[in-house]
Amino acid sequence: MLDSADTQRPEAPGLDRSFFGHPRGLLTLFGTETWERFSFLGMQAILALYFAASTADGGLGMAKNTASSVVAAYGTLVYLLSVVGGWLADRVLGSYRAVLYGGVLIACGHYTMAVPTTATTWLGLGLIIVGTGFLKPNVSTMVGQLYATEDQRRDAGFALYYMGINIGAFLGPLISGWLGQNRGWHWGFSAAALGMTFGIAQYLLGRRGLVRSGPVHPLGAAERTRYLTRSLFGAAAVAALGLLLWAVGWLTLSRGVDAITLVSVLAPAVYFWVMFRSPEVSAAERGRLRPYLVLFLASVVFNLVLFSSYTTLAFLALDHVDNTVFGWTFPSSWWQSVLGVIEVLAAPLVAGLWARLGSRQPHASRKIAYSLFAGGAAFLVLVLPTAGRSGEYRVAALWLVGCYLFMGLGDILLETTGMSATTKLAPRHFASQTMALWFLSLALAQGVSAQLVRLYGEIPDAAYYGSIGVFAVLCGLLLWSLLPWMRRTMHPVH
Repeated sequence: MLDSADTQRPEAPGLDRSFFGHPRGLLTLFGTETWERFSFLGMQAILALYFAASTADGGLGMAKNTASSVVAAYGTLVYLLSVVGGWLADRVLGSYRAVLYGGVLIACGHYTMAVPTTATTWLGLGLIIVGTGFLKPNVSTMVGQLYATEDQRRDAGFALYYMGINIGAFLGPLISGWLGQNRGWHWGFSAAALGMTFGIAQYLLGRRGLVRSGPVHPLGAAERTRYLTRSLFGAAAVAALGLLLWAVGWLTLSRGVDAITLVSVLAPAVYFWVMFRSPEVSAAERGRLRPYLVLFLASVVFNLVLFSSYTTLAFLALDHVDNTVFGWTFPSSWWQSVLGVIEVLAAPLVAGLWARLGSRQPHASRKIAYSLFAGGAAFLVLVLPTAGRSGEYRVAALWLVGCYLFMGLGDILLETTGMSATTKLAPRHFASQTMALWFLSLALAQGVSAQLVRLYGEIPDAAYYGSIGVFAVLCGLLLWSLLPWMRRTMHPVH
C-alpha cells in the first residue's frame, strides 16, 4: 500500500510554478524520460545494425529488410504492452509505482543485453518490452496530473517534457552508437543500461514533487486474485503454444512478425470497442472518444514515417550517405541524434509559441494535421536524391538533414498535442489506459511498418519513400477537412 503522502497532490494545480513556470514535478518526469529515452533509443540506434551485421562482426547475420522487420515487430510489442501497464496502474499499482517498476525492468533488460550471447539478447529485449510497457503510458499520465484540466500551461508543459525526451534521444545514439559501431555492440547496450539506472535514481530523488496517488479504480482482493490467476495461466498457455509451434518448425521469425502485426491491429480495435461499450464511460465521455479515434489514426500514419529512423533510414545512412566530416568518419548511427537535436531546439520554441498564443493557438486537430503534412514532406524530400538510383550510390548529407527536420517538427506537433489531448479526453475510469491506447497507435504503426519494410530493397528507394510520403499528405488533407466536426466534438480540448 502507498503511505499517506502518496495519496495527495504535492501542491494545488496552478500554484506551483517552480520549474520555468511549471510544477516542480515536471522536472522529475522530464529527467526520467531523458534517461529512459537515452537508454531505449541509444540501444535502438544500433539494434537493426546489430541484427544485420555478420556473425564475424558480432551480429546476428540477418538480411537488412528482415532486420528492419524484426526491429519494427519489437517496437510493436513495446507499445502493445503499454496497455497492460496502463491497466495495472489504473487497477492495481497506481502510476507512480508502475513507472518505478518499469524502470527497474528496463535497466535489467539492458544489463542482460550487455552479455554477448544470442540468448541474452532476446531475454533482454523481453525485459525491456515489459518494462517500457509499464513506464511509457504512466509517466505521460503523471505529467497530465500536474495540471488542472483548464490550465493553459498544459500543452506547453508537454512540450517541455517532450524536450526532455529528445535530450535523451540526442545523447543516446551518440554514446551507444559510437560504442556499438567502434567497440562492439554489447558495449553500446551497456551504456544504455547505465542510463536507465541514472533515470531510476533521479525519479526516486524527485518523488516529493509528484502526484503519487493509488489506482484510480482499484480491484478488490478477490478480483485481484482472479485476474492474477487468469493472467498467469494465459501467459503460460501462450508460451507453451509458442514453444510447441517452434519445436515443430511452424513458428519461424517471419511468421512471428506476422502474428505480432495481427495483434497490433486487433488490440486497439478491441480496446476502443471495450471503452465505447463500458458502462463506466458516460455519454459525454463516449462522445469525446469519437474524435479521439481520428487522432489515433493520424498518429498511426505519422509514426509510419517516424519509426523508419530506426530501420530503413538507418540503412540508408549506413549504405548511401557520406558520413565524413573534414576527413573524419563518424558512426552512421549518429544520424539518429540529428532528430533528437532538432526536437530539443524546436520544442521550447513550440512551447513558447503555444504559451504566448494561449487560447488563440490552433485547435489540437489542426496541429496534428500539420504534423501529417510535415511527415509526408520528410519522405518526399528523399524522392529527389534517390530517384533513378540503385546499387552503390551516394546522396548528399543535407537531404537526410532535411528529412529529419520535417520529421522532428511533425513529431513535436503530434506527440505533445496528442498526449495532452489524451489526458483531457480520457474517460475517468480509463485514465492511464487511454494513454496506453495512445501508445497503441505507435504499436499499430510499428506493426504495419514490420510488413512495409519488407519492400525495402525490393522496390526502388524513391518509390518506397514517395508512396508513403504522398499517403501521409493525403491523410493530413482528410483530417483538415474534418476540422469543423473535430472542434464541435472535442470539448474541452481547444
